[in-house]
Amino acid sequence: MTKLLKLAKDLVLPLETVTQTVAVLAKRRAGKSYTMRRLVEQLFNAGQQVVLVDPKGDQWGLRSAADGKAPGLPIVILGGERGDVPLESTAGEVVAKLVVEERVSVVLDLSLFRKHEVATFMTAFLENLYRLKAKEIYRTPVMLVIDEADAVAPQKPQKGEERMLGAAEDIVRRGGQRGIGCVLVTQRSAVLNKNVLTQAQMLVVLRTIAPQDLAAMKAWIEVHGDAEQGRILMESLPSLPIGDAWFWSPGWPKTDGIFKRVHVLPIETFDSGKSPDPGIKPVEPKNLADVDLAALKGQMAATIEKAKADDPRELRKQIAELKKQVTAGVSKAANVITSEKTRTVEKFVLKDGQLARAEKIIERAEALGEKFSEFENDLRVTAKEIRDAITKTHQPIHPTKTAAPRSPLARRVAPGLAQATSTRPARQVSETAAASIGKGERIVLTAVAQHPAGVTREQLTVLTGYARSSRDTYLQRLNQAGLVTNGHGRIVATDTGVAALGDFEPLPTGDALWQHWRRELPEGERRILEILVGAYPKTVDRVALDEATGYARSSRDTYLQRLGARRLVDTERGSVRASQELFD
Repeated sequence: MTKLLKLAKDLVLPLETVTQTVAVLAKRRAGKSYTMRRLVEQLFNAGQQVVLVDPKGDQWGLRSAADGKAPGLPIVILGGERGDVPLESTAGEVVAKLVVEERVSVVLDLSLFRKHEVATFMTAFLENLYRLKAKEIYRTPVMLVIDEADAVAPQKPQKGEERMLGAAEDIVRRGGQRGIGCVLVTQRSAVLNKNVLTQAQMLVVLRTIAPQDLAAMKAWIEVHGDAEQGRILMESLPSLPIGDAWFWSPGWPKTDGIFKRVHVLPIETFDSGKSPDPGIKPVEPKNLADVDLAALKGQMAATIEKAKADDPRELRKQIAELKKQVTAGVSKAANVITSEKTRTVEKFVLKDGQLARAEKIIERAEALGEKFSEFENDLRVTAKEIRDAITKTHQPIHPTKTAAPRSPLARRVAPGLAQATSTRPARQVSETAAASIGKGERIVLTAVAQHPAGVTREQLTVLTGYARSSRDTYLQRLNQAGLVTNGHGRIVATDTGVAALGDFEPLPTGDALWQHWRRELPEGERRILEILVGAYPKTVDRVALDEATGYARSSRDTYLQRLGARRLVDTERGSVRASQELFD
């Protein structure tokens, strides 16, 4: 016999509820947490996987029976003061992988996180939950319950919350196809994002008084509901008794749907979210359900440490510390000193251990620049600055000739291009002048030199991958050295500049340039650029991009902004086109 979810004496829901989207709306202390908890208990007892996002830290009572004397549900608690395993804000991807691959039910207690840490964790968790569930092997039902959902899907996202909102929209709009159901719980309907709220299949409403919250519910009614039923519901909400709830689901699970007012049954687990009574000591449960944590703790510890090691903020701290050491070394070293364990130059001393550490951090910075696209340029420029400082001030006493640094783009150039050389006449230039060109300046100069008619600054951004600030810095140095000139908005290499390069490998252009960016860009930007390249020279409407990619508007705009910063796309009144540089 198919199990049913019993929410009230006269209301049962089918097990298929696990992949539906449900919105539970009510004012504070009207019974919404009871209603949510009752649904979680029924799903868990029916053998369904549940993931409960708990921003307030008051759902740990699930582990004990209602009276606190018997065990409750054996559900793992991650994070918070009572967590079985501590939770790091950088562990969102780790936890998503754990939830999907191990199919474990968990409470994610975010109560000890700061607001920006909640956004960091939830963005990674939601994005990776949705991504991993796309694989056929993982398409098993899971109900994602988000308490205080307006903090995860806000109507007006703050800076840094846009991706989190976009990920929440993806799950609510399309998660059911991947086995993901969602329960959105909030006491402030007015600040829950309307694009998310209106996607709910079922509306569960308890007492609500605030006019702005009542108005927000009308948005759902206008999309899904019958006007007369909406009037009945809205008129009753301000005076509903505590625990009474309207369940409204037009056209589901049967054609006639559900439109019923019920009194929700008591929860069967400990009410850990109950407000404390004055002068009364809170009751502590004496018996908690056991969970198997041996393997979980080991997996979480290892993966969290890896997440910390790959965190750009941690890396920046190490880079900052290294810069201090470099500065200190320069100020202390006034003479040339030689020894077995020390490499020296005038006005600079670095021990072998410091050099090894510098090289290690530089390698990590360059590698992580590709993984974390939003930090890519910052990390690479910082790595370059450190490397240049070491190169320019730490030459060996008897230097050996080394190959000129190659462009990161040239490393991936097509074999035919790799053999190409400059055909422009070159004036003899001293080795000192050629060697004085830094790596960044050399890459920019190469891009300029391979275009005899000159290039614009925007073209340079596409060709080199450097952000505007770095690009302009390198151009300024090249101009001061007389290696390039700037006239009528185009940058041209001087004869001295071409001679300083010698025989150089051109950076990729045209299709080779497009193939380079196709490999380098993160998935979001790459998918959008592929569509634009396929449509070139025509423009593509932003709405059409949403339909083609399935991205939420906020995510789509974020990806377009990043592509625009690289000058890979051009925007024209709501439409977008791939940059011409990818085809020349």
